[in-house]
Amino acid sequence: MSTGQLTIHLDAVAANWRALDAMTACETAAVVKADGYGLGADPVARTLAQAGARTFFVAAAEEGAAVRDALGPGPRIFIFSGHMAGDTDLLRAKDLTPLINSVDQMLRHVESLPGHTFGLQLDTGMNRLGLEAAEWAALREIALPLSPALVMSHLACADEPEHAMNARQLSAFLEMTEDVSAPRSLAATGGILHSPDFHFDMTRPGVGLYGGLPFANATPVVALDVPVIQVRDVAAGETVGYGNTFAATRPSRIATIAAGYADGLIRAMGDGLVLYAGDTPCPVAGRVSMDLITVDVTELGGEPEVLTLLGPRQGVDMVADAAGTIGYEILTSLGQRYQRSYRS
Repeated sequence: MSTGQLTIHLDAVAANWRALDAMTACETAAVVKADGYGLGADPVARTLAQAGARTFFVAAAEEGAAVRDALGPGPRIFIFSGHMAGDTDLLRAKDLTPLINSVDQMLRHVESLPGHTFGLQLDTGMNRLGLEAAEWAALREIALPLSPALVMSHLACADEPEHAMNARQLSAFLEMTEDVSAPRSLAATGGILHSPDFHFDMTRPGVGLYGGLPFANATPVVALDVPVIQVRDVAAGETVGYGNTFAATRPSRIATIAAGYADGLIRAMGDGLVLYAGDTPCPVAGRVSMDLITVDVTELGGEPEVLTLLGPRQGVDMVADAAGTIGYEILTSLGQRYQRSYRS
């Protein structure tokens, strides 16, 4: 094996969906954008459909087409980016449901796909996507009689339960959707963990399905084992890697492994990151480079064939902490050079 082995536990994805579903009394959808958070939209979507999900969310129409090809007719597939110019044929052919974000998108939709299902995304304070209050006031008397499939918004601070923004957005969503008979949705993974006031008719878990925070009780989904190419002796005072950022303070054994930032192991994760040989932590020694990482394996007393980055001892959020980022970035950055295997 010359590249890392990325193992994706589909049974864990299904278990996480079922666990999140059990926390609410409404429908639980599944977000499979960004190629199933980097783990493969086809196998992930199929697994979630078998677990019971009947509604899926993706970022763009092209992603929706791929999920439709995986699932076939039946499940609903919503498109967060809405009805963009050039999307019309794909929305029609693949029976995709755009979430309308602006007056222009609404006009495009009713003119190019009259009678085609759609949803509405409202901006309740995040200032990212969705109809602002003034736009919604001007559009609601046109849009609501057309029976939207869903009216939704998105929480900006759901991973901080005590943040005042959550209550402000909930209040804004309630005000904006007063007397709306269409199904409503506000909560993704973080919102599910709040009170039922945030659940409405549908929740849309994303990162929690894949083992990430804020769903602290999630079953781990991914494991990553990286082969060791070479182990060398380094004398006290010698340096390792680009920039001489690591200097040995004792006679050391340094392993070079076959992965780097080209494989999604971003350069910022060097300091403080460890890999594991069984239960023994082995710290990174020096900078992460494009294809290689050097690791201090002195404590092992031998030469490992493989070191584990993601596994029982360390999940995506621990790796993300070492890089000063979030688990989402680690998951969606995992590269294509890994040998991928799926376990169910």
